[in-house]
Amino acid sequence: MSTITTEPAPSGLVPLTLDRSRHAAPQVFEHLREQIVTVRIAPGTVLQRADLAAQYGLSQTPIRDALIKLGEEGLVDIFPQHATVVSAVNVSMARQAHFLRRSIELEIVHTLAQAPSPVLVTRLRDSIELQKVLAERENYAEFVLADQAFHRYMYEAAQVPELWTMVRRQSGSLDRLRNLHIPIPGKTRRVIADHIAIVDAIAAGDSDAAQAALREHLSGTLSHLDDIRQRFPNYLKE
Repeated sequence: MSTITTEPAPSGLVPLTLDRSRHAAPQVFEHLREQIVTVRIAPGTVLQRADLAAQYGLSQTPIRDALIKLGEEGLVDIFPQHATVVSAVNVSMARQAHFLRRSIELEIVHTLAQAPSPVLVTRLRDSIELQKVLAERENYAEFVLADQAFHRYMYEAAQVPELWTMVRRQSGSLDRLRNLHIPIPGKTRRVIADHIAIVDAIAAGDSDAAQAALREHLSGTLSHLDDIRQRFPNYLKE
């Protein structure tokens, strides 16, 4: 353990009300995953089964199962008989998730621009207005959720909602980078400007412009790795 630089264990988790009609382990996994991805639980934090079991009011078995699944997604490092530690953000995994997402969404915006839907365009523009309000309030957590909803609407409109689920499952490392990047000055303005460009191109039926705007949009976080490393030097790994 002496070779591991760790942050203290979280003093308290965001409360979770368990749905007793569902298995506990998936709920614990989803809850912990959200807090790790949003960096409420920082890289290097030690997660003790006994402490988590006490906070969730569960036995250690569902906690163990949830931690194993988090390990499979690369969000925690499990040291058998020792400790579970929230992993550093894996830049290589983030790059691969970015490649996957960009490949899918380039096809989605191309498809949507081929037959623009006024209903979708209105929905996307409403989402952008919400993003503006959240950015003005510096409510970054809700801004990220609104950003994700903007993209999910396009998957749904293209009738490939299952691909959204797949992309989200692969995007833990990329999402953590984005959550570290969002508070950097100018980032939310850039996101909103990119979203406007994407919607304008879809509304105009210009698939080439929609793809160009999306490509520019999705390049943002990875092109600012140096800034993120400077602000969070112990949070990233290759």
